[in-house]
Amino acid sequence: MATILREWSYRYPWFYDGVIRLAALTVGGETKFRQLALDGLEITPDLHLLDLCCGDGQATRFLVTRSAHVIGFDASPIAIERANQNVPEAKYVRGWAEAMPFEDQQFDLVHVSLGLHEMRPVQLWRIMQEVHRVLKPGGVFTLIDFYVPVNWLYSLGLNLFLLLFETETAWQFIKTDLLDLSARVGFQEADRTLYAGGSLQVVHARKGTQ
Repeated sequence: MATILREWSYRYPWFYDGVIRLAALTVGGETKFRQLALDGLEITPDLHLLDLCCGDGQATRFLVTRSAHVIGFDASPIAIERANQNVPEAKYVRGWAEAMPFEDQQFDLVHVSLGLHEMRPVQLWRIMQEVHRVLKPGGVFTLIDFYVPVNWLYSLGLNLFLLLFETETAWQFIKTDLLDLSARVGFQEADRTLYAGGSLQVVHARKGTQ
């Protein structure tokens, strides 16, 4: 069952997006959900933003309303094509997040929405290193992804979602302490905010200025 639904989610983006929209009601709807990772951050039009694992641009469309310098990045050529159609205001680059084709200290902010739970632990470590590398001093890495719920009702919902749509990497990810990982990579400040009964986490990690 999980394999079938996961295949559908890739073949029919509207199917997966519909499930996410339904789940987003727990935090006030999709518009709110797509911008949760940006809450509390000062983003001006001159900042350079990277939407990592941008998919078909569901979150990119909110980033381009805040900055004139947005790059969407994804490994999937199909995702890049769809994102370019959905949000032509951004520029797009295809490649692997573990080895991004960007210069050191190129971005003021790196954003990722529901992308890291797809990664194996060794990939996650390398991606965090790459994010730290491409961020300018004082830059921010902001992400939203799954977490271990503190509310049993949300726990049931998340477990069902992971069983139907995700792989073992998602189960490994929710057990990962991203604050500790951020510190080990080199970020000097990191904080976590929980939503939806703890089933969603927003992490802000800031690169040091030295």
